[in-house]
Amino acid sequence: MSTPRESARFERLRRTRIGRVAFPKTETERERRRIAALAVPFFALALFGAFIPLVTMFRLSVAEEFLREVSGWTLSPYRQLFASIGAFVPVVGTEISASMTASGEAANPVYGRTIWNSLWFGAVTTVTSVVLGIACAHGLEKYDLPRKGLLVTLISFPISLPGIVAAFMMIVLFGRTGLVTTFLGVLSGVDPITLQLTGQPSGTALAILGLFFGYLYSMIPRATLLLRGTYAEVNTDAEEAARALGATPAQTFWHVTLPQIRPGIVGALILTFRTALAIFGTVLVLKSLSVVTFRFDQLIKVGYELNIAAALATLFFLFTLLFTFLSLRYTSAEVAG
Repeated sequence: MSTPRESARFERLRRTRIGRVAFPKTETERERRRIAALAVPFFALALFGAFIPLVTMFRLSVAEEFLREVSGWTLSPYRQLFASIGAFVPVVGTEISASMTASGEAANPVYGRTIWNSLWFGAVTTVTSVVLGIACAHGLEKYDLPRKGLLVTLISFPISLPGIVAAFMMIVLFGRTGLVTTFLGVLSGVDPITLQLTGQPSGTALAILGLFFGYLYSMIPRATLLLRGTYAEVNTDAEEAARALGATPAQTFWHVTLPQIRPGIVGALILTFRTALAIFGTVLVLKSLSVVTFRFDQLIKVGYELNIAAALATLFFLFTLLFTFLSLRYTSAEVAG
């Protein structure tokens, strides 16, 4: 049994903010304790899964010494990357590259080419995935298709598959003895192995085409599922009114449906573009194009240039963060308008 002094001490503790959460009496205080209990895992995940790795990554990117211990400060990796990026940007970029070179940082064409490949290949696969995702979502939501549940399952299935599995599927199709390569060899009269040789235009085209379909295999399901949710908010009365006034299905889609699903399209573009920048397993197996994720593996394993890899990762993190922020601002403005 507690003494009056202990009871008074406990009451003073309970009146503090932490005490009200730990020892609630009212329903409001109990609700706050439940919220706090749910927030703890998210804060722990944010701290150990995001904040600490990001700070460590940035520290490595500006470290002079990183092999035995992380020490010193330098912006040399960033200067080298900006000099390499500048070599691919007309006029202004050339001046930046020249100024960086003059300061002692040589432009490495590999890094500039890698960033350029990541951006253009990610943009092409993103637009293609979203366009096909719109077609899939439109078909699933606007037509009474047979076995719709099975179709949704088949479309969603690639999300659960690792990128390595998708890569081997592309090898079966576009490899040296792949089905597509063999078929093209029969049509052209060229041996399929010769057709797929590295360095040959046909071999490069088939390799990039395989990577392209490997990206689409992972990205189309994500775009489709997101856009299906957007279609649920479409005003069907406006579509029926347009058709009653004589509009064709294409006109109804272009003038009535498409403006309503525009926020979902922007969201799908954000999701798929970020997915394109992050795909690793497919790129690592196929090795068809030097993109950022493939270059990370090369820098860390082959050259062990951890500071360059960290600087490249930091720049892409900031780029993705800015791209997402601006896209969401645009989406919010569209919804509000």
